[in-house]
Amino acid sequence: MTHSQFQTDSPDKTTDSKQLLDAIIEGLHEKKAKDVKLLDVRELTTLTDYFLICHGTSETQIRALANSAMEKVKETLGENVWKQEGMDARRWIILDYVNVVVHIFSEEKREYYGIERMWNDAVITEVEDK
Repeated sequence: MTHSQFQTDSPDKTTDSKQLLDAIIEGLHEKKAKDVKLLDVRELTTLTDYFLICHGTSETQIRALANSAMEKVKETLGENVWKQEGMDARRWIILDYVNVVVHIFSEEKREYYGIERMWNDAVITEVEDK
């Protein structure tokens, strides 16, 4: 079964996940994202393959992180984000690329919602800045 059979309004996975992750991570690191973690959830859900989680130190930085990630993906792969949420509030921005979902938090919201704890069965990788 494909992803689109579960959510009929979502596109199929198109871009190679590794290329997509590399572009997003590069965009996040350019704006100094904090504590970047990759959660491999392929064995746990059909909604997506990966969650990429990080936080920023201010609302301005959180928005800059999201914009940088989207710009890097567009520039590198020619792909737009499928859905985005939280750009106005800037405390928790979600960028949905279907096979990769990016969560950019304020540090306080990241701790409160605890996605890493919620998905603790995922393979979690610390993503270091190069």
